[in-house]
Amino acid sequence: MPTYSEDDLLSLSGLQHLHFCERQWGLIHIEQQWEENRLTAEGRVLHERVHESGSESRPGVLVARGLYLQSLRMGLTGQADAVEFQEVGGAAPGAIQLPGRKGWWRPFPVEYKRGEPKADSCDEVQLCAQAICLEEMFGAAIGSGALFYGKRRRRTEVRFDAELRAHTEELARRMHQLFSAGATPAAVYMKKCDRCSLFDRCLPRATSKRTTVERYLARALRDEEAET
Repeated sequence: MPTYSEDDLLSLSGLQHLHFCERQWGLIHIEQQWEENRLTAEGRVLHERVHESGSESRPGVLVARGLYLQSLRMGLTGQADAVEFQEVGGAAPGAIQLPGRKGWWRPFPVEYKRGEPKADSCDEVQLCAQAICLEEMFGAAIGSGALFYGKRRRRTEVRFDAELRAHTEELARRMHQLFSAGATPAAVYMKKCDRCSLFDRCLPRATSKRTTVERYLARALRDEEAET
């Protein structure tokens, strides 16, 4: 994977948009379109509250909120809801030292979500990308993090195994490919489109039908030319 400059960094949060739908990602990150609905508004307010609550310290744990992240290897930048630096015994593999603090610590990213766990892995991908950024920034090794879902009011631990890491890095590569191309992918209507906040801007039903007609006409013209 190439190393990017700071000018080339793309939004880490875009991985979740891309995982959900490439066209949604393009509308937001290429065309700069955004439409908020109740769900996105509730999510935004939740993140703002987490970031505004500040850092804290308790025995064996330091919590940094709103920490800025970046990975030049993946070409990503973003902001973590919370990173817990958990004290570990001795110089454990992958643990780090913190300025002004004794002992050894391991970063543990925590991402807050308003609803419930999703059927796909988009939340896990976003959290994994945060962990990869932290590993690069601190020289740490991070085996897991957590997603806190507002409806359940408890954490779900996420293991950053090889499969999840590979999937996350592949999405980062795809995101840079699409951004370099500078073209928003075409719409393909699926049931999940109905809950997208950009439904009225994307018009997936109409656009998908138009694309189907265009393909039909192009194929018909090719067949006619082949016969003459």
